[in-house]
Amino acid sequence: MNELIKYWKQEEARVFEGWDFSSIETYMTEEKLPWDYDTLARSLIKKNLKVLDMGTGGGEFLLSLHPFSKMTFATEKYKPNFEYAKNILDEEGICLKYVEEDSNLPFESYFFDVILNRHESFDPKEVYRILKPGGVFLTQQVGGMNTVEFATELLGVKPAVIDTSRGLESVVKSLGNKFEVLKQAEAFPKLRFSEVGAFVYFAKIIEWEFPEFSVEKHLDALMALQEKIEAKGFFELIEHRFLIKAIKK
Repeated sequence: MNELIKYWKQEEARVFEGWDFSSIETYMTEEKLPWDYDTLARSLIKKNLKVLDMGTGGGEFLLSLHPFSKMTFATEKYKPNFEYAKNILDEEGICLKYVEEDSNLPFESYFFDVILNRHESFDPKEVYRILKPGGVFLTQQVGGMNTVEFATELLGVKPAVIDTSRGLESVVKSLGNKFEVLKQAEAFPKLRFSEVGAFVYFAKIIEWEFPEFSVEKHLDALMALQEKIEAKGFFELIEHRFLIKAIKK
C-alpha cells in the first residue's frame, strides 16, 4: 500500500503542459455526448473564412482540425498554456493572442467568420462585436453542476461556488436576440476512471473542480476509490456539458 501512495504522490507532482490528457487516457473513459463537437467545428473551417479558437489550451485540438494558415487565430488566458502553444501555432501560421478579460479581446470588430469555443468562458457582447454579420459561434461548455456530487459526497471536497444557472437555458438567454440559435443540447455524461493515480493527476489539473485537493488530505477517500476499482474495475463522476451553435443576425 505504501508503494501505491508513493505512486499517487508522483502523479500529483507530475507537470502538465498544454491541454493534453493522453498520458492517462488508457485509464479514463468519457461517455459519448449526443453531439460531436469535433465534427461540427471541422465543418465550419473553410478556405477564405477567418476562424478564432477561444481558449485554445496547448493548441492540440485546433491543430487536429487542420485549419488554414494565416486565416486562423486563437486566444489563451492561462499563461503556461500560452507560452507552450505560441511557438507551435506560430510555425503553423496561426496567430495566438494572450487575453486577460473576456470583455476585451484584441481583435477588430466584424473580424471573424467563425468563432469556436470549447470549455472557455466568454462575454456574449464581445463575441457579437468581433463576429461578422452571418458569422457562426459554436461553443461547448462545462455546466455548473459538473462533478459536484462526486466532489462533495465521495471526496468530501467543497467545490467552488455551484452555479446552477450556468446551463444551457441561461447561456442561450444571455445571447439575447442578436443571435439566432441553430442548435442547442445539454447532457450529463459519465466519466469513468480505472486507476486512482490517473484521477489524482486529473484532479490536480482541474483544480477549480476539486479545490484544495491533495493525496495527503484526501487519502481515506482515495483508498475508498481504490476499493471501488478493485471491486468493480472503475468509479464514475457525472459531468455537465451543453452545446450552442448560433448565427449573428
